[in-house]
Amino acid sequence: MSDRAEKDILATIESLMEEERALRATPGGLSPQEGSRMREVERSLDQCWDLLRQRRARAEQGRDPDEAEVRPASQVEDYPQ
Repeated sequence: MSDRAEKDILATIESLMEEERALRATPGGLSPQEGSRMREVERSLDQCWDLLRQRRARAEQGRDPDEAEVRPASQVEDYPQ
């Protein structure tokens, strides 16, 4: 497995998680724009976790993890973490 690719995915996940925490900590609740951004962040996190799992599964099976692809948000939403 490409360590660099996995590190990049993990860095993206960490960045998105930080943004999600900051949004959740917004005093007085989220504005409509912030609510929209929160949904985008959540979808992106679902996609990143799915991609990471795909890559790891492919590597475990002796397949090329770089062939894993980002799946549509509708396919991976609410994916268990």
